[in-house]
Amino acid sequence: MTTLKKHENKSRLASLLVLGATSTLMVGCNQADNQAVAEQEVPQSKPVAMEHNIDIWPELNLPVKKDPEIERKISEYLAKMTLEQKVAQMIQPEIRDITVADMRKYGFGSYLNGGGSFPNNDKHSTPDDWINLAEAMYQASMDDSEDGIAIPTMWGTDAVHGHNNVIGATLFPHNIGLGAANNPELLEQIAAITATEVMVTGIDWVFAPTVAVVRDDRWGRTYEGYSEDPEIVREYSAAIVRGLQGAAEKDFLGDSRVISTVKHFVGDGGTENGDDQGNNLASEQELYDIHAQGYVGGLSAGSQSVMASFNSWHGEKNHGNKYLLTDVLKDKMGFDGFVVGDWNGHGQIPGCTNDNCSQTINAGLDIFMVPTDAWKPLYENTIAQVKSGEIPMSRIDDAVSRILRVKLRAGLFEKPSPANRPVSGKLELIGAAEHRAVARQAVRESLVLLKNKGNVLPLNPTQKILMAGDGADNIGKQSGGWTITWQGTGNTNEDFPGGTSIYAGFEKAVKAAGGDIELAADGNYKVKPDVAVVVFGEEPYAEGIGDIDNLEYQRGNKKDLALLKKLKAEGIPVVSVFISGRPMWVNAELNASDAFVAAWLPGSEGQGIADVLLTNEKGKVQHDFVGKLSFSWPKSANQATVNRNDEDYAPLLPYGFGLQYGDDNVLADDLDETVTKSADADQPLVLFEHAAKAPWALTMMSGTEVSLVNSSVVELGSIKLQTMDKDVQEDARTITFAGNDKAMVALRGNFVEDLRRYSENQSAITLLVRKDQEFSDKVYLEMHCDEEGCQTRVDITEKMAGFTIDEWQVLSVDLKCFTDQGLNIARTTLPFGISTSGSGIVSFADIKLAPNKASTALISCQ
Repeated sequence: MTTLKKHENKSRLASLLVLGATSTLMVGCNQADNQAVAEQEVPQSKPVAMEHNIDIWPELNLPVKKDPEIERKISEYLAKMTLEQKVAQMIQPEIRDITVADMRKYGFGSYLNGGGSFPNNDKHSTPDDWINLAEAMYQASMDDSEDGIAIPTMWGTDAVHGHNNVIGATLFPHNIGLGAANNPELLEQIAAITATEVMVTGIDWVFAPTVAVVRDDRWGRTYEGYSEDPEIVREYSAAIVRGLQGAAEKDFLGDSRVISTVKHFVGDGGTENGDDQGNNLASEQELYDIHAQGYVGGLSAGSQSVMASFNSWHGEKNHGNKYLLTDVLKDKMGFDGFVVGDWNGHGQIPGCTNDNCSQTINAGLDIFMVPTDAWKPLYENTIAQVKSGEIPMSRIDDAVSRILRVKLRAGLFEKPSPANRPVSGKLELIGAAEHRAVARQAVRESLVLLKNKGNVLPLNPTQKILMAGDGADNIGKQSGGWTITWQGTGNTNEDFPGGTSIYAGFEKAVKAAGGDIELAADGNYKVKPDVAVVVFGEEPYAEGIGDIDNLEYQRGNKKDLALLKKLKAEGIPVVSVFISGRPMWVNAELNASDAFVAAWLPGSEGQGIADVLLTNEKGKVQHDFVGKLSFSWPKSANQATVNRNDEDYAPLLPYGFGLQYGDDNVLADDLDETVTKSADADQPLVLFEHAAKAPWALTMMSGTEVSLVNSSVVELGSIKLQTMDKDVQEDARTITFAGNDKAMVALRGNFVEDLRRYSENQSAITLLVRKDQEFSDKVYLEMHCDEEGCQTRVDITEKMAGFTIDEWQVLSVDLKCFTDQGLNIARTTLPFGISTSGSGIVSFADIKLAPNKASTALISCQ
């Protein structure tokens, strides 16, 4: 949803900053972010020169026309605003990083709460707490005693499947489930309810809808997409925008409406290998035909803001792509609202940092989304760049005009303050019964029946029913990511007052019908049931964390399959309810199931599943299945890019598939369960060649200090790293350890990476090393994951001691040496590190994970 590398990321980063197995540098979830971490430059592909064809893009007939009176007011404001006031309108900090006093002093044009960020830094903040903060920030922005001007600020939030940051709000199915429902009218209703619940808490602006057209289901944000097909995305985008903002000709941005944001512009669903924030190599025609259709729909419905995307297009980061942001979006398509950045996305542009980036403003970005305390130097640097002429004043005036235009259209200058708006504080609307009824309907319509052998479904509630699986009574799991916390983790059923687990929905219906139901997550029942309903699936995740290497479900740990087989072996019919944020390769689980339901991520109203799977007590169907696959279902673990209209289209189940009661079953119990290697399975993964390869970045750590390496010579505490020439200019690095403290040079990433295929292929980590000076203490090779206690290291002291001084030699270590120590290689955050507490000098080059080299590695654990 958005985008954001939220503050929940900080606790995860703590695991990256570990020197050896015993010393951890805590980053923690507080304001004291390590600036080096916040400002790292993300490696990316080199931009490829392209010939553009602007004629591909349409001139849209936008429904909200420029109003001469609004344009007059904009001119009046611009004429009296200082440069400092204008730049403040372009700065969007995060609620953890500013105070009400900051708002009064600077007059920020907007602010946001990132995923997992709450008023008072309290997950259980009440709706009143949200209103109070909104009111305080608004009043501070209208107080001209310090900044000399009164322009209302805007609060932006990620309400992506309901008002999902607020305890007790109605949570709808994630977009992937709504895509299966294929009901635009329902979508508009859902968006209107979301807008109402958001307005209850005094918030003006929602970072939705996400209109990514997902082409590789390994992407961790697949569930944020409605479909692999641009048709659904275009139609749904328009419906969501109308629901959030109101119709342009009717109730546009009225008292229970919010400003919408179509995101992320553009191509985020089409990156290579499904890598979050990766590189999209689509042609310009494909970029429009596939990835831009959500913008055609959303802008044509009147959306007033667009969020720039983290991804690159042919190697050029979208946050700095003037052709896309200005020439295409603003000039050709006619968009006259504002473009907001994503979470420090401007800092990823080459030559930029989080606190200094003129390039993105010149490219067409209007608002910097700048969490952490980087907002202040960014504000100051931008002012200086305008004064120097690096940023034209005309570009600043254009950006501020767009911001003011949206605020004026939204009536923010005339509306009462947040605490005094018509629906503000009407807490009965948060999670209202009528809202939950619509969410329950959405759950029913999103379910897709993939298998129904012998018409085991529907179930009569008068039977003895066993509910098993760890998802049966788990509202957090069924709601997925972007649920209270960014990743959707750390929640219990108590965090969802008014919500219903899948089991609770079954329990109510079965008991009302006079049947028997037993909950046993592990399948160990007390009384043998007539049928078992097993609810299982993916654990919650959001962007970055959710990226996977292939689509095999529970790869390497088939505990849910074991549960299905156990029940089948006991002669119990098995109905599987699969919770997931994407289609997955579940051939074995399908074989072990009599019926199989794709339930996606249904949200807080789990009883919608019982509505469909259970008849009434007389055996009459209450609700039939209506959901159809909006994503093709894979026939192999490596079939991650199977999409409708592909030339070689051959999925297990096609786009549009979905059984209803009485239909002939099409899946037998003999689906191929063979795990096949991907075509590139035996290719090495290059981590460092001349420089760190994306998504990894070189990092230095000394004691408690951390620094990203972005120059030829960097010194930090007891360590020095500098470039050297091995074969060509600056293709290797030399590390000098002074021995004054624990120190390490490492490659690390912002997110976890799934490197299981290299463990499965008996790989070794290999690199060229040249010992330039003997080590005075033990030296280690390290690999880390993001779990507690997952900082593994292998002692390479003896091998290094045997190397000849000043001679390049191969150092290789079997990956099993790390996984045997507990490394979860599916969640790798640091694939390489050299650490020591002693002194010594070593150079390195050409680091890779090399398949089929484990048994011959210098250090092998086979």
